[in-house]
Amino acid sequence: MFTEKDIAQIDKRGSDLTTIKTQIENFKTGFPFVKAKKAATIGDGLLRMSDEEVAELVDLFDKESSKKKLLKFVPASGAASRMFKALFAAKDEGKTSKDVDQFVDEIERFAFYKSLMKVTEGKKDREALLKGLLESEGLDYGSLPKGLLEFHKYDENTRTAVEEHMVEGAAYANRNGRARLHFTVSPEHKSRFNALIKAVKKQYEEAYGVQFIFSFSEQKASTDTIAVNKDNSPFRLENGSILFRPAGHGALLENLNDQDADIIFIKNIDNVVPDHLKGETIKYKKVLAGKLIQVQKQLFNFARRLDKADVSAYTRQKALKFLKEELNVTPPKGFRNWSDEDKLAYAKSKINRPIRVCGMVKNVGEPGGGPFWLENTDGSVSTHIVESAQFNFDNKRQSEIFQHATHFNPVDLVVSTKNHNREKFNLLDFRDPQTGFVTEKSMSGKALKAQELPGLWNGSMSDWNTLFVEVPLITFNPVKTVNDLLRKEHQPE
Repeated sequence: MFTEKDIAQIDKRGSDLTTIKTQIENFKTGFPFVKAKKAATIGDGLLRMSDEEVAELVDLFDKESSKKKLLKFVPASGAASRMFKALFAAKDEGKTSKDVDQFVDEIERFAFYKSLMKVTEGKKDREALLKGLLESEGLDYGSLPKGLLEFHKYDENTRTAVEEHMVEGAAYANRNGRARLHFTVSPEHKSRFNALIKAVKKQYEEAYGVQFIFSFSEQKASTDTIAVNKDNSPFRLENGSILFRPAGHGALLENLNDQDADIIFIKNIDNVVPDHLKGETIKYKKVLAGKLIQVQKQLFNFARRLDKADVSAYTRQKALKFLKEELNVTPPKGFRNWSDEDKLAYAKSKINRPIRVCGMVKNVGEPGGGPFWLENTDGSVSTHIVESAQFNFDNKRQSEIFQHATHFNPVDLVVSTKNHNREKFNLLDFRDPQTGFVTEKSMSGKALKAQELPGLWNGSMSDWNTLFVEVPLITFNPVKTVNDLLRKEHQPE
């Protein structure tokens, strides 16, 4: 299947031939559906905090944060082109729609209005607005990542999504006056991210009394997956080389794995709000981090006790009880008949894992994943974030379980990737390789099949200790289309 030239191409990319062959097999066999037991709901795998608990967790984080190395991790490499799908159709194909009409009619309400008027020389007709916004001779928003777009309007200026994350970072990723932010970016846009940050960094440091420390990483070429034809043979370009494609946000697991921090806040680039709505977002970020610290202390205590040469039956049982009652990890069937040695090994393996506390909002019809109880490959049952594509809707029981979900995953995570000895876990050891996706695409008019790696917050974190906490809906305000910026949550007060 692979020639010497192919193998040289694979080696040059930093990819592994065995991994590529596994990807080919995945195309042939497909990925299995999950075995969902039930939806995670309030009181059954999903925590709802009282006002008193919220205050306690915020206070805990505020007291402990100065002792922790904090990091805000923002996936920001994706292009914003999908935001402008309707506008591109109008510009390139002459198609019109309500979305395009709304964009034109309400153009003055967008934060980028003044910038757009400069490139159109004040013209407000449909053609001028679309070309000015999307084309490289204008603002070039059609090819820029979301982080560089003007999102919000203030009295005297505007802010990009990157700047809004800076303001957030100053509020909860600030350790003793230093806020560390990491953005995953595509190589072609890294210089523009740097230029933006260089232009505004001093202004925000003075305004918020903090020193910002920025770092960037790019999605590694070695994580790209092979594309295949309908018959699962490698898809080749005109020059005979194999086509590799970016493997979705699951590829960013390696970027996350490279970070060194005690507490990492993870949130998508487009989920930001203006200052007048930031209060709840900041408070609940601290709630999630406080819960992480609270649980981490207990986990680390058990880990140290289980590390001792002679572990008592009492300690083992207490650890297993903690896993089941606090971390929602139920042992496999027949576990009571296991030997003491096997029970201890099981407890150690479940205790010594990365931890994540995930905010969940009430489901209001958004597409995407949610919190569920799943049966794991070892027979245990625990809580997971699951995407709809992982469900077998032809199975009546599985379809019913999916329909009973009450909450949605807004990608609002606070994680710990170190063990009780402050050693970093290798996060690649805790993903489920059988949770990838196969999609159908095309290139130059030819159909192809593409493969995505296990998603960053579902399959890539499948074997983490996981807690779900309900957070207010106001903390979830993604910008999926340009007209989402017209919603009241993205407009001035």
